[in-house]
Amino acid sequence: MAFLEGSPPRVIAHRGLAQGHAENTLGAFRAAISAGADILETDVHLSKDGQVIIAHDPDLERVAARSGLVSDFTAAQLRAMDLGHGEGFSTLGEALHSFPGHRFNIDVKTPAAITALVRAIDDAEAHDRVLVTSFDENTRSRALALLPGVASSATSRHVIEGRLRSWVGLPVQRWKLPQEVVALQIPPTYSGLPLVTPSMISACHRRGLELHVWTINDPHDMTRLFDMGVDGIVTDRADLAVEIRAMRLGKKA
Repeated sequence: MAFLEGSPPRVIAHRGLAQGHAENTLGAFRAAISAGADILETDVHLSKDGQVIIAHDPDLERVAARSGLVSDFTAAQLRAMDLGHGEGFSTLGEALHSFPGHRFNIDVKTPAAITALVRAIDDAEAHDRVLVTSFDENTRSRALALLPGVASSATSRHVIEGRLRSWVGLPVQRWKLPQEVVALQIPPTYSGLPLVTPSMISACHRRGLELHVWTINDPHDMTRLFDMGVDGIVTDRADLAVEIRAMRLGKKA
């Protein structure tokens, strides 16, 4: 799919680059792009007036230091809130239109946002530069059913099957995945079980998938994972990851 054009490894900016900016804001996305990030990772909820809002948490306490839910306020009210550094919430549509040449990895946090999400992607004609996913398979599959041709990543049940197949050596071509899935996006471990292993990377590649690892902020971990051959690192420090990638690729050359 067009979303994964270009060669890995990729630097995926987790909620943008919140160095001097509030997370998940246009400023954080702009900073990530300036640092050299390939993909902007973000999250969406639904506002009171039916707009798809860029926000990770359902509530406002952590990012806006106030009570209430994102869904309790209109997009205009959320835009006027100070998240720090003079920045407020933005809509997905604003982000897609503000950065028309850049790719977004979108985590749908609530099924209530699906209709507005589809409308925003359609309006921006951004189908080839978004990856839409969710931790909830029902939410993910419902959204993708309305977005034919849009890329997605695997949810937990698909990851578990892939890990088991890589572990015991079962044929990866029988690994059942939705057609739109182009990547696994996973943490290094889950409940003490290593997920990112040479056999798992190999299984993904043999299945035609990329493997992206989250959320990696330590430079030593970045170096180790790049050297293992992962296809992408999801990080809060896109600036560091871009530098380390350049050094590792330079050594291989």
